[in-house]
Amino acid sequence: MSVRIQPSSQVDETAELGEGTTVWDLAQIREEARLGRGCIVGRGAYVGPGVRIGDHVKLQNYALVYEPAVLGDGVFIGPAAVLTNDFYPRAVEPDGRLKRGDDWESAGVVVADGASLGARSVCVAGVRVGRWALVAAGAVVSRDVPDFALVAGVPARRIGWVGRAGVRLVEQADEPGVWVCPRTGALHDEKGGELAERA
Repeated sequence: MSVRIQPSSQVDETAELGEGTTVWDLAQIREEARLGRGCIVGRGAYVGPGVRIGDHVKLQNYALVYEPAVLGDGVFIGPAAVLTNDFYPRAVEPDGRLKRGDDWESAGVVVADGASLGARSVCVAGVRVGRWALVAAGAVVSRDVPDFALVAGVPARRIGWVGRAGVRLVEQADEPGVWVCPRTGALHDEKGGELAERA
């Protein structure tokens, strides 16, 4: 299966696109970005220079992924979600000079395998979203999100746990700290504010 790139998109010649990846209208993929196999880059989405994206990732319409972000395999970035990269955003220096690319140090967001970011969510520079975590629509993530965490709000806070299916887990009444996925039946153990799948 070959790469499919719509004519109205802009893909830099130094970008690498894996087999089966599709880039839709008006999307922009900058220099030296690398996307894995079977990715979908939606209309108007942006992928910054040097961004690393795994296999089977979906960037929905108008998602903005600024460098040097790293996205694992199977990540979902919802419509108009933003991954920022500047701790102290300013257009100008204190003396009024326009800031240029060399006037600040970028800090990328890391989104681990299987995690999902809801529509219009924002991840602040330097945060890590854990494996299979789910960020609710409109949330602002200003600190790291644990694996399997369900976070919502401004700033985002953990309000529950989710499994690989994205469904909210239910705690076992007879086994506190043991969580089950109502869709798949998979069991998870909570300890010290972290959740782990049972083997």
